[in-house]
Amino acid sequence: MYLQHADEVAFMTYKLGFMQGRLSPLVEGRIQAFPWDCWQQEFATARSLGLDLMEWTLDQDRLYQNPLLTAAGQQEIRRLCHTHGISIPSLTGDCFMQAPFWKTSGQARAVLEADFLAIARACAEVGIEMIVVPLVDNGSLESLEQEDALIAFLLAQADLFRGLGQRIVFESDFVPIELARFIGRLPEDTFGVNYDIGNSAALGYQPREEFSAYASRILNVHIKDRVLGGTTVPLGSGNANFPAVFRLLRNASYQGHLIMQTARAGDNDHAGALRRYMGQIESWLAEVA
Repeated sequence: MYLQHADEVAFMTYKLGFMQGRLSPLVEGRIQAFPWDCWQQEFATARSLGLDLMEWTLDQDRLYQNPLLTAAGQQEIRRLCHTHGISIPSLTGDCFMQAPFWKTSGQARAVLEADFLAIARACAEVGIEMIVVPLVDNGSLESLEQEDALIAFLLAQADLFRGLGQRIVFESDFVPIELARFIGRLPEDTFGVNYDIGNSAALGYQPREEFSAYASRILNVHIKDRVLGGTTVPLGSGNANFPAVFRLLRNASYQGHLIMQTARAGDNDHAGALRRYMGQIESWLAEVA
């Protein structure tokens, strides 16, 4: 879904999409997980809402059974994209947060690094061009040693990522100046930042300070709301200042994707919840046009 807004200087186009699973029932009560029983149906449901952009989500559990990692599954993904006019340009790798190779060593690290490369190659097979690596929660970088291990691996594989036409983007709990330092260690043609509006609000970060530190490196945006120090809540009921963030995105000439990683519906009407969120987002964007 394209949302178009103009100002005196530039005409900006944002493409609004959703996180895979947001149109399916919760999996074992989790707000986000690969929707094993409903993943195919989400394509048609998304299209009925006017959405044509999906961000894939990948868990460590049954990793190589996920359709993204099988030849038959890749063929089915391509078919569904063609049939319903859906594109999947990005993937959130919750698997990397669930089993971070930078917190292991020896053979265990080698296995997880091989998983990372297998995922990158699988993404290329279905047109996924951006891989989101969550450096939060269990994936949070806790030492310079862990950071160095992550950086060394990524730099060693940078040519592979370029050859696959992919960029690696990081969602992080670093304070703004530290995230700027971290991403500055990696070449900007292949690596960037995934800006999560809700996570920043929960951590108490100030959007203006964040954008001042690393706006030029933002390649993907997750839209959700969280309370300060707390969990995900419906849009508009937490601490996120959406008009301020959207204004900063406009001023930074951001023209990437806006991915709804929103709170789940309490009444199980997940399509209805996304429809309401779409309306709210359009309203906020109109405020800053």
